[in-house]
Amino acid sequence: MLLERQQTSVVAAVEQLVAMQAQVPRPPFVGLWTRLREFKREALVRALRDKSVVRATALRGTIHVLSARDYRRFRDVIGPALVKGAQSIVGKRDVNLTEEQSYALGREFFARPAPFDAFRKHLEARKNVGDVRAIAYTVRLGIPLVMVPDDDAAWGFSAKAGFVNADAWLGSSPSKPEQLESLVMRYLAGYGPATPGDAQTWSGIRGLRDTFELLRPRLVTFRDARKRELFDLPDAPRPVADEPAAVRFLPEYDNVLLAHEDRTRIIADAHKPAVFLKNLQVRGTFLVDGFVAGVWRVDRRKAAATLTLTRFTRLAKADAADVEGEAEALIRFLEPDAKEASVAWER
Repeated sequence: MLLERQQTSVVAAVEQLVAMQAQVPRPPFVGLWTRLREFKREALVRALRDKSVVRATALRGTIHVLSARDYRRFRDVIGPALVKGAQSIVGKRDVNLTEEQSYALGREFFARPAPFDAFRKHLEARKNVGDVRAIAYTVRLGIPLVMVPDDDAAWGFSAKAGFVNADAWLGSSPSKPEQLESLVMRYLAGYGPATPGDAQTWSGIRGLRDTFELLRPRLVTFRDARKRELFDLPDAPRPVADEPAAVRFLPEYDNVLLAHEDRTRIIADAHKPAVFLKNLQVRGTFLVDGFVAGVWRVDRRKAAATLTLTRFTRLAKADAADVEGEAEALIRFLEPDAKEASVAWER
């Protein structure tokens, strides 16, 4: 959906991407704005409030926005990887509860919406449970919880957004969960051609080569410049090398940047340190001809908002003009109440 903005629903767009990373509330809104025609902020807020879309812990143990339908389908598929991720961290901490004891406390506490700060205080009041942050992390990754949107939050959620048991928010699942093969097929529909290592990087699930082999009869294969075997769906769109690619802005943590082990298909190795920061942050970027050409940020001071651009390489005059035009539209989308909205180049 980056070559041409699509005319489709919020739910359909989110499902095409499978999930959109959402450590903070705003990035999925930018991700949809850059992919959909005439996207309005209220469309995603409404989908979150009517429960057709949820914000929850998902791929790689991080917070994502995904459709409620896909959350029900795939939460059990990714669950074992989430548990292993928690165990790798919690195993080094002083915890006096078993996993099941921690889960039981979490299910009871999050029967009603509450923030994790409140859950940690609840644990501290019990005394002698050990590292309360480790226990809270075990619960966040180990049991299905979704975040509850706030009615008065512009981007759907406040800083103190609460979590609640998924069944309490969505009702019990009406159908059986999908199998791992279904998740891999959905990954390829959104991000193929790709290797098993790419799918593992995207999902956080290890050992996917066997799954790809199981699916091989249903897939087509290619070889890249490094002779690696790439898999894809037979009827997936595969643009030719000289397909025009318009300027696009990606939000922080966009999964297009995180969906492959080999990220040189979209960003040069030399530019990665400026985008993938040591504190695990992933900066907002802009694409020129389908490749990351720089980063962007928004600064708000009282009634004035500025979108600042940093280019990685010299841009052709026409490309720079296109970047500025898209940036002007984005700052108006992000800061509609700003009396002054501007775009500036840092270099």
